[in-house]
Amino acid sequence: MCENCEGRTIGRRSFLQLGAGALAAIGAAVAARPAFAADGAPTSLTPDEALAQLKVGNAAFVKDPQLCSINLAAQREETAGHQAPWATIISCADSRVPPELVFGGHGVGQLFVSRDAGNLVDVQTLGTVEYGSAVLGSPLIVVMGHTACGAVKAACDVVTKNATYPGVIGRMIAPIVPAALAVRDQPGDFVDNAAKESARRTAKLVTAVSPLMADLAKTGKVRAVAAIYDLETGIVTFLD
Repeated sequence: MCENCEGRTIGRRSFLQLGAGALAAIGAAVAARPAFAADGAPTSLTPDEALAQLKVGNAAFVKDPQLCSINLAAQREETAGHQAPWATIISCADSRVPPELVFGGHGVGQLFVSRDAGNLVDVQTLGTVEYGSAVLGSPLIVVMGHTACGAVKAACDVVTKNATYPGVIGRMIAPIVPAALAVRDQPGDFVDNAAKESARRTAKLVTAVSPLMADLAKTGKVRAVAAIYDLETGIVTFLD
């Protein structure tokens, strides 16, 4: 929170389609040497403590959504030589969902953020998450979807209208389609239900497809959770 304030998802099949070479490279890198520590101490927060911090920050954002004065110059100087983020956020690239503000106006060096349309996980994003946790010591990973997501709506239109898209957009949203298929008959808003399901699946896959993350999760050093951000209310709801 502000210091001066008061009071792309990879399915198993999709991941394999990235190529045997890419998988072999990841496996070789993990086997070749253990994760190394970045210069300086990591955060002392546990996954549950980091999650509690995010909840408090979002509550402040919802109650009094104002950008407080932060001494960014001092923070920049303090973190220039070392970072120790205490949460990694995989968020949609949507311009209305800035994680640092959504979670209470966090400053420099606190959140390790990866953003793309649909909050999906590809090799690059997975490597980013691994670096955040194994090297920088970030104990919490949050995959955060949001209501009325354009990428998710596109995937839902593929399911209901057999829609097609130009360029590589169709390939980009392909990992969301299984989530949309899974919830198409559920009551409620189809797009929002699919966004929640996609976030849940992505959060599970972060530790399922990465041996490095799986080991960290087994020892309790890392926790991956899913969440949904409501564009109208500003509330982040953490999903089961």
